[in-house]
Amino acid sequence: MGSRAEQAKGRASLTQALFPPEPRFFAWARPLQLLLRSVHIAAMALVLGGLPFGGGYAALRLPILVTVASGLLLFAVDLAKDAGILAQGSGAAVLLKVGLLGCGLLQPAHRLPWYLAATLVASLGAHMPGRWRHFSFVQWKVLKYPGDTRENGL
Repeated sequence: MGSRAEQAKGRASLTQALFPPEPRFFAWARPLQLLLRSVHIAAMALVLGGLPFGGGYAALRLPILVTVASGLLLFAVDLAKDAGILAQGSGAAVLLKVGLLGCGLLQPAHRLPWYLAATLVASLGAHMPGRWRHFSFVQWKVLKYPGDTRENGL
């Protein structure tokens, strides 16, 4: 099992890996996110466009799978940079969006309104000011984020 000191060291290194002091920078992240986001939006447009015209799972299977896969990959890139995003405004928007999508899965007769609500939340989350996107609900302050030149992040 290991000593308590070894276990504490392991927890500290895991914490450091998940929540680095500064978000990690990956040169490939921005172009990959741009590509994934474009694919995600196009696939979700096909799903949203197909639902009002009676498109069922069989007809929409490919765009649904592409939407889910691209969304998971987008979120994985953000989590790789810093898992602390889960406790920030942008992460809260993603979690709310996933919850709304889940409601659509649980209530197929009302799927379109749930998916439209998820799309609205996603749009707001993607375009809200940095001080909202990077507000930490754990630290109760705006965290510094890339491109922020202000002293306190506000």
